[in-house]
This record gives sequence, structure tokens and C-alpha cells, in this order.
Amino acid sequence: MPDPAVPPTPPVGLPALLAREDLALRQIAGPSAEGVAVHWVHTSEMADPYPYLLGGELLLTAGVHIPEAAGSGTAYFDDYVSRIVAAGGAALGFGVAPVHDTVPEALVAACASHGLPLLEVPPQTTFSGVARAVWQLMAQARLAELRRVTEAQQSLAAAASRPDPVPSVLRQLAQRLGGWAVLYGPEGAEIAGAGREPGEEPRGALARLAGVVRPERPTPPTGAAPRTNSRAGATGTRSAEPGATARQDRPTPPANPAPQPGSRAGAAAGARSAEHGTAAWPDRPTPPANAARQTGSAARVGATPQTSSRAGATGTRPTEPGATARPDRPTPPANAARQTGSRAGAAAGTRPTEPGTAAWPDRPTPPANPAPQPGSRAGAAAGARSAEHGVDRSRVAPTSATDSTGGLHLAAYSLGAGHGFVLGVATPQRAQGDHTVASVAAVLLSLLTGEQQSGTGAARSSALVRLLLGAPPEEVASLLGDGPWVVVHARPDGEGAPDPVAASALGAALGSALVDPAGDAVRVLVPADRAPAAPPPGWTLGVSAAVAPHDWPAADTQAARALARARATRAPLLRHNARPALADLVPPGEAAAHARALLVAVTAHPALTETLRTWLSLHGSWDRTAVALSVHRNTVRQRIARCATLLETDLDDPDVRMELWFALRHI
Repeated sequence: MPDPAVPPTPPVGLPALLAREDLALRQIAGPSAEGVAVHWVHTSEMADPYPYLLGGELLLTAGVHIPEAAGSGTAYFDDYVSRIVAAGGAALGFGVAPVHDTVPEALVAACASHGLPLLEVPPQTTFSGVARAVWQLMAQARLAELRRVTEAQQSLAAAASRPDPVPSVLRQLAQRLGGWAVLYGPEGAEIAGAGREPGEEPRGALARLAGVVRPERPTPPTGAAPRTNSRAGATGTRSAEPGATARQDRPTPPANPAPQPGSRAGAAAGARSAEHGTAAWPDRPTPPANAARQTGSAARVGATPQTSSRAGATGTRPTEPGATARPDRPTPPANAARQTGSRAGAAAGTRPTEPGTAAWPDRPTPPANPAPQPGSRAGAAAGARSAEHGVDRSRVAPTSATDSTGGLHLAAYSLGAGHGFVLGVATPQRAQGDHTVASVAAVLLSLLTGEQQSGTGAARSSALVRLLLGAPPEEVASLLGDGPWVVVHARPDGEGAPDPVAASALGAALGSALVDPAGDAVRVLVPADRAPAAPPPGWTLGVSAAVAPHDWPAADTQAARALARARATRAPLLRHNARPALADLVPPGEAAAHARALLVAVTAHPALTETLRTWLSLHGSWDRTAVALSVHRNTVRQRIARCATLLETDLDDPDVRMELWFALRHI
């Protein structure tokens, strides 16, 4: 179940709601509507609506709750508006008629004083009509977002199929996001870039952010200030510029400063970054270094810490003197992560966790007060070793990270499975769907850079060319990997032949790109150390013995027979039995010559040969042979009778069957 505090649709800008002529809403107090986002509409006639608001609402009221004694000189309206602001309300709509003919002047003054937009709802506009208009605008925004993401996916996929796929994908991504896209290599160098290049400072910040998500990144130079990115689940240290050394003009901070009472040791959320003397979050003020950050409790007496899941207000919200914590919902921690879709720089992708837990959903929750390790810096949560469960934090990197600097939104995405390539994106603004578009590009680049890093694509092409030019298999097998190998024959469950897409997916599941989808069965060449122990869902497999490259044709025959037996016995996977047999006592050349002479009458008919082989392997079962060959049982009877006629022998004789089976194994 999704968190009810996070709506599934994009918010609606207040100016778009005011522009609806059918509503005729008019703003009469408060700051400009620009930048105000409405996440939903709520109607309440409570004198204190605070306990019933989640944040980001357009609160509608007809003033039924206003007492007759409430005049311009009382504090009623000031208290009422302050409670709405404390709950994170986006705006207040006051309905004119039937209770009040005009909006009370004291309410107008209170909204202006507290900075809450106040809308006048005319008599002809119903509250349900306002709510319906908000849902319509949300649906339109969601549809536009989905259409934009779909078009971006199609254009990125088309770019990946061009002759220069990596630069084409970067150009298309930069065009879709209206910024700059860059690919970093395993060593941190810029391999390719496209779009409007940012300045030196954002460019360097993006390069350092790429180091956060790069697996097995080198240890930052001594004196590099740790930076923690609290958005998008990316928590890690930011390394200093390459070659940077510790500053000699000021003392190095202690490696393990004592944590403040009540704070989490090593918590990156409240730490000031030493880089350029700026705070780790440029979009909000930095809290004092010694501010007590209690988990699940108020940071100050008389203040209830509330985290607005819409308005992006992280920290404590002051309440009235003597007010207590909200009884109808748990109080989040003071340093809870900001939510998706929030105003004022809310981070994308994070949700508030349960009280007392950390705000990183993509990795194990750290303990409430982890002990700093020797040599670590306080505040570097991602670079320190955690004693929890024996996890080495220094070896675990997040898959994505975000930051902001110089008016640009920065994002870095790790590509592939440990290759070290990173996609970096710098955009002037972060719109809905940008993360999805960038993630699609990251997947495509992962495939492209994976081939480039491992060289498997070039190796397969080279091996194919050499085979076509006459090289024996044992000379080119080293290009494909270490042996020995097994051949796998696979058939999908159900009717019909496998399509190329399903065959490629099977090869990926088996860990091999050497796939042949031609015919009724898919053939896959797999290194013996990765031979399948169980079939992927929806497939039946026959697996050969592990062989050297010069025995690949024999292994292909073994896998075909194993698949036929597996399908006949309805077993999901069968392997070739490689134990020694009496047939091995006959020299292969003599055995092949005898087989050709004995079966010359039926080898001219492939269907008869295959039917006879399958029928003998299944001990003369008509039904199981029909299942294995996907034909009718009467067809099997007719073919076996035809074989008996051509061979002029009695197929019910076990000696004849044994001799024929011996011969069929050598053709």
C-alpha cells in the first residue's frame, strides 16, 4: 500500500486553479500564487483543523466555525490561520454565502500576516466543484507526464540503435531534459557529453557526485570534506578535486569528533560541509551544529516537530504554547527526509519512514547511534564502516545521487554491474518525470557500456568471422570464455515456437549471449561453471555433458535428446547421462560406418529418423513420443510402421531395438 501522505498524481499550481473561469476564484490576501502547489482539497468547519490536515491542502470553509463574538479585535482569526500554516496548508478558500456575505476583514489581515494565500469562493461555485477542478487538473498533469515519458523512452531507444549509440543517447537525453548529459568512465574521465555545458563549479560538483555512486571508488584525498546527499536515496561522501591535498593553513578537524547529546553520530543530515564553507543543502538554511535532533520527540519544549510531506518543510513546526504532540498520528523525527513533489527543493523519491527509523529506503537502516570508526569523519555516513550486521559501508555505493549547485540540479546514475561507468545529468530545473527519463537512458547506456567494458560483443563477432572463414571451433573458443562448455536445448511451455525476444531473455537468464533461436528449440552455449541448476519459469531444458569445443556437435545431440526425454516425461530439466557404455568400446569410425549402412533406408527421411530415435528413447511409448514430437499418436504409429517396412525388421524385438539405438547415436 502506498503511503497516503504521498499522492500518486502531480500537484496543481495555484495559478492554474485561479485561471479556471468556471470557478471564478479570486485571491484577496497572502503572497503571490506563483510557486504554490495544491496536492488535494479538504473542506472543514472545525475551529482547529490542524489535526486533520496532512499538508499541501487547499482548505475550504464557509465560516460556520467563526463565533459571533469573534471580531477584528480578537485573536481568533490569528490563531486559526496560524494553525493552518503550522499544518502545512497550501491555501485557504472562504466561501461567501450562506453564512457570511463577505470575507471577514480580520481573516484577510491574518492571512496577510502569516503569508497564507486566501481565496474568495463566490456563491455560485460549490466546494465540490473546486475539488473536481483540482482532480481534473491533476489528471491532465499526470497524462502529460506519462506522454512525455513515453515519447522520451521511444526516442532514447531509437537513439540507442544508431551507429553511434552512446553519443546519440546522450544527445537525446540532454534534449529531453533541457540540460547537459555526460558519461564518465571507470576512472572518472568524461568519455562523452551532450547539451548545454555548465560552468566549472557545477561541472566539478557533478564529477564529484559521480564518485559517490561509482563502485569501488578510491578513498578521497586527505582533507577532502565529506558531503552527504540526502535526496533520492543517495547518501555518500563527495570526494575532493583530483590531486587535491589537505590545506596546510588551518588545522585538520579531528578524525572522530564527539557526537552531540541526542544526535546521531555520523548523521549527514545536519552536518555543515567544509567544501567552500557552504552548507550541504543550498536550498535551505543549515541548522546549528549542536542542535539536538531527537528521534520521535520534540526538539524544543513546547514545539511539536512536524514534517510536511508536501510543503518541503523539514524540521520542527512551532505550535501554540503548551500545545502537545498530535494524538491522531505519530510524530516523525525532526530530521525526516523531504518528500516527493514538495515545494522549496523537496527531494524526489524518498518517503518518511516510521518513527525512530532512518530515511534511506534503498539500503539497510543504520543504527540510531552508530559508533564512528577510527579514521572516519563525523557526518560521513556513507563512507564509514557500519558495525550493523557486519556491513562494510565503504564498499557499498548507492545507484543514484542528486545535488544542487549554481542554480542547477545535478544527478548521477551508476551504470552496469560494477563496470564503473556513471551517467551525469545537470538541468536548470527538475520536472516531473525527469528521473524516469534519466533512468531509461541509464539502462540503455548500461547495456552499451557493458559491451564496451567487457569486450564480449567484439569477441563474439571475431569468433563468428573466424568460424566462417574456416577456423576450427577450438581455435576461437578462447575468445568466448573459458571452457569447458555445455549445450542447452530449451522449449517454451505451451504451443508455438519461441520468438527471438524470448530467446534473448532465456540467454540472459542462463548468463550467456550465445543464443540460437532458430527452429522449434532454442540452443544456448553456456560455460560449464554456469550450467543451469533449474530452468527459468516457462521453459523445459535439456542439458548436455560438459565438453571441450571440438565436441560441441556431439553435445548438441546430447542436449536435443535430453530435451526430448524431458518433454516426454514432463520433467522441467534433464541432463545427459555421461557414464561409460558398451558402445564406447567400438571405434567411432567403425560405429559410424555401421550406422550409415544399417539406417540408409530411413536416413533419407529426417522425420522418420527423428521419430524412430524419439520412440526408441521412450521405450516405444506412442503417447510420450507424440508429446515429444508435437504430433498425433496415429502419426507416430504410421511413421514407426514405415520404418519397420523400410528396415525390413521387427521393431518389437529388443535386440533389434538395441542395435538401432546404437546406430542412431552415431548419425
